[in-house]
This record gives sequence, structure tokens and C-alpha cells, in this order.
Amino acid sequence: MVIVPGAPIFSEAKKIMKNISRISQHKHERARTRDNSASARKGFTLVEILVAVGIIGIMALVFYPNIMNTLESRKIEGSAREILITLQRAKFQAVKTKLNHRVKFEAVGEGWVYSIEREDNPNEWNIIRGFLRKSIPSEFQVDIDFPDEIVEFSPLGFVANYSSTQNTIALQSLKLATYDKPDQRVIKALAGGSIQYIIAEGGKK
Repeated sequence: MVIVPGAPIFSEAKKIMKNISRISQHKHERARTRDNSASARKGFTLVEILVAVGIIGIMALVFYPNIMNTLESRKIEGSAREILITLQRAKFQAVKTKLNHRVKFEAVGEGWVYSIEREDNPNEWNIIRGFLRKSIPSEFQVDIDFPDEIVEFSPLGFVANYSSTQNTIALQSLKLATYDKPDQRVIKALAGGSIQYIIAEGGKK
């Protein structure tokens, strides 16, 4: 019998290499299984997608009126408060400069515009410097209930053309009236120059 030096060592080495190969193959198979499982979890079936779309549609129908109410309320609030701020500014300028100031409203087309004017000379009115004429969105119903559509302030800050029967500016949103929400924003100027802001329900017209 011929004995080959190192044969047992070579045989053991082959066994170890086979075991390493089996372990490596097993790890690859487990990794592939995990990847396939993760891919399966990440996917959505057609039924799940349709259910999700249906839920979103129902929620949109439920919340749509509230969203529209909020947007419309903010719009009319912004327009009314812009008028209020303009009146306050005209009063402040009248007191500051000791000259009569007025806010003049004019119907233009289907809407209204307004500006601050100063009486530089008797019966000579000019738009004050730095003031851009503003407009009221035509979608609102507007009622300027002041003599000649003018609110005039004296150098003492009083309403110079005050009338107990004509002292309000009202904006109405027909959309809010349809949803049975407070649809009017009323600005009231009193004789002493104070200005009130009122949220009211005017009803459908």
C-alpha cells in the first residue's frame, strides 16, 4: 500500500469547503425568500386600491361643503375688513392732517371700487398719495347705504355726512346663504366716527 503524505488533510479540507458551499447556498436561498416576501408585502391588490379610492371619494363628498363654506367665509371676511380698514385710515388721515377726508364708492360695470380722497381746497377732492383704488369682488351683493355712496370724516374724526337712516355698508354672499350660513358682513359708521363690524344673516335674495 502506498501512503500519500497529506492525504487526510486534503480530504478534510474538501469536506470543509463543501460545508462552506452548502452554508453559503442556504444563506442565498433565505435572502431570496426574504426579498420575495418583502416584495409581496409592498404590493397592493386592485381591490385594496378601489376601496381606498372609494373612501377618499366619500370623504371628499362629506367635507366638500365645509371646505367651500370656509373659503367663501374667508373671502367675504377679507373684503369687508379691507373696507373697514380703509374707513379707519381715512379717519386717521383726517385727524392727522386737519383736512376733510372721505371714502368714495363708485359702481363700475358689475362691481364696486372705492378710494380715499382728501379735500385739498373747498370742494376739490383728490385721491391721497400712495393709495391704490380697491375693488369689491363682483360675486358679492353690495349695498352702500350712505349719502351719495360717500363716508366723509372731519378733522375731528366725526362722520361729517352722518345720517341716522343711511350709515351702513353691507356685503352678502349668495353661496353662504344657500348653505344657511351667516351670509352678510355689515360695516356701520356712527356719528362720532366709531366703526362697527357685524356678521349677520340676510337670507336668500
